[in-house]
Amino acid sequence: MSSAAPDKRAGNQRTGGQILVDALRAHGAERTFCVPGESYIAALDALRDAPGIDLVVCRHESGAAMMAEAYGKMTGKPGICFVTRGPGATNGSSGVHIACQDSTPMIFFIGQVARRMLDREAFQEIDYRRMFGQMAKWIAEIEDTARIPEYVSRAFHTATAGRPGPVVLALPEDMLRDRALAPETRAYAPAEPHPAPAAMASLRDMLGSARRPFMIVGGSGWNPKACADIIAFANANGLPVGAAFRCQDYVDNLHPCYAGDVGIGISPNLAKAVKESDLLLVVGSRLEEAVSSGYTLVDVPQPSQPLVHVFPGAEELGRVYRPDLAIQAAIPAFAAAAAALPPVAAPWAERTAALHAEYLAWSTPASHPGELQLGEVMRHLRETLPDNAILCNGAGNYTVWLHRFYRHRRFGTQLAPRCGSMGYGLPAAVSAKRHYPDRPVIAFAGDGCFLMTAQELATAMMYRLPVIVIVVNNGMYGTIRMHQERNYARGYGSDLVNPDFAAFARSFGANGETVRATAEFAPALARALAADRPTVLELVLDPDALTPSRSLTEIHDEAVRRLAQE
Repeated sequence: MSSAAPDKRAGNQRTGGQILVDALRAHGAERTFCVPGESYIAALDALRDAPGIDLVVCRHESGAAMMAEAYGKMTGKPGICFVTRGPGATNGSSGVHIACQDSTPMIFFIGQVARRMLDREAFQEIDYRRMFGQMAKWIAEIEDTARIPEYVSRAFHTATAGRPGPVVLALPEDMLRDRALAPETRAYAPAEPHPAPAAMASLRDMLGSARRPFMIVGGSGWNPKACADIIAFANANGLPVGAAFRCQDYVDNLHPCYAGDVGIGISPNLAKAVKESDLLLVVGSRLEEAVSSGYTLVDVPQPSQPLVHVFPGAEELGRVYRPDLAIQAAIPAFAAAAAALPPVAAPWAERTAALHAEYLAWSTPASHPGELQLGEVMRHLRETLPDNAILCNGAGNYTVWLHRFYRHRRFGTQLAPRCGSMGYGLPAAVSAKRHYPDRPVIAFAGDGCFLMTAQELATAMMYRLPVIVIVVNNGMYGTIRMHQERNYARGYGSDLVNPDFAAFARSFGANGETVRATAEFAPALARALAADRPTVLELVLDPDALTPSRSLTEIHDEAVRRLAQE
């Protein structure tokens, strides 16, 4: 029973499921992703009667959670996911982890056992406060039906405040069935800290004293105006700008100030420029492991150069690096304030131009072993796709070609897990195509990556979403094999036996083609872009083409020589 006092106006009482859905509508939720479960069917029943909330039913909780996380990345609003208790929650935890490390707003609802069964290890019971303790900004269990609006309001505010992230709310199934009077609520109002005028004046003074400044943009909380403002600031001051790992769409890659991506597989010249800078302005990025080349690009805890660190959450400022100037500010607010600063004299114009020229050279494909040249595939994509095409990917060595050779021209065209989660590409593409039906959406996956969430092809078919999935098949877990060869000059446990991916796609009712040579890709892509259903293009890659820079054979031989000397 609900703890709410009995009320004679029974017609005004609603079930917990109805109260929950009404609260979601009040906060502007337009879509939710789920795998149905009996533990929250009262909420599912209420969603059926909820105008304006699009329910996307998925085939695995990991896919549902990744779709919700991708929605959060695209919109800046919390992605909503519902899963059932126990196995549903554990399956979906991969998406919560992505939201945590990628700083993405998300609300993860979990059906829970009835309240009278708690703490008995009932069927599929888990203590979610303990399970998600490190991964979520807030974890709670709603025990009082009448308090649902309070909890949901707090969830939206918490997920979006400061450093965004996931919130987990457990929903006992009897609580969702109970009826109660519950207050109405208005939409959440995200807090947006602004930079202090004195801090902006200090930034300008530091910039005026520099000779080799460098700016890195990354993290979450960006929008088109923030991107336009930050590039206006960079352009006015001639600042070279690098994009943090998988944030390459924050700056037009052909802008004269763009110096390349500061992430895994960074250009040696770009890494050198960051290390040799005499002022480092980091906007939005945590300078995490992937951005800092394993915490070697910038000295810990005291950087060798003056560091200005801009971040929306106070807890991150000074956590790893001691900044000379820490600015706690929401990204749009800081970018607007930076764009309004009077420009300084910029004696580094030639350096900025040289860094952009080096980026253009670095992103020009070179040949590698095999009939299929993955660099040329990326060149064709960047020359063929419109500027608003959305490219999604999971994790693996295949992504190095995408990040290095594709050139993003506008914000909102890259959906990728900065935490390095495999299986992300297809669910993200389904979410993107559902949100932007008129934009081309391409998902990239390795052969290992794809099969982790390949069942979401059924979701794409169910909603008639013509996403394109490019599966790069080299018959191995490529990243693992690369590390094995580098360290031990041999591999073990990294070889794969794969299905015929094109036939696999056709078994869902989707289109499927196999591409074995570079010349076959362009016509296959044209057919996929014109299709009215999902398409899987299997690209058969020579296993020796392990990275754009060095082949598997070269990596192996180098390790053999090194080990022989040890």
